[in-house]
Amino acid sequence: MSFSWPKAAIVGIVAGFLSGLLGIGGGVIVVPGLVLLVGLNQHKAAATSVATIVFTASAALLAFATDGAVDWSTALIVFAGAATGAWAGAHYMHKIPEYALAGVFTLVLATSSIRMFL
Repeated sequence: MSFSWPKAAIVGIVAGFLSGLLGIGGGVIVVPGLVLLVGLNQHKAAATSVATIVFTASAALLAFATDGAVDWSTALIVFAGAATGAWAGAHYMHKIPEYALAGVFTLVLATSSIRMFL
């Protein structure tokens, strides 16, 4: 599959909108979009998704912070754990086969979806 700028742009627009609207991590949309529409493998899609998070989160944070909607003490605590976990995950990701990454990603999304309804 050849690279498609329009498809990548659509993935970004949808991910950004849902990230700002629902507070979800853009990777929930970006990773499947990059794999299914753009044709990246699971490893490259995950790494590319992380590269976009800084800009997506910054744009949403500006809007949320302006509205006074951020609980900064909680955000800093979550950040400390998330930054540590993100570093470890990125460090070990390439040691995991692509099919296993895709399976874990699917399991996490399915479990989260089911838990939201219970």
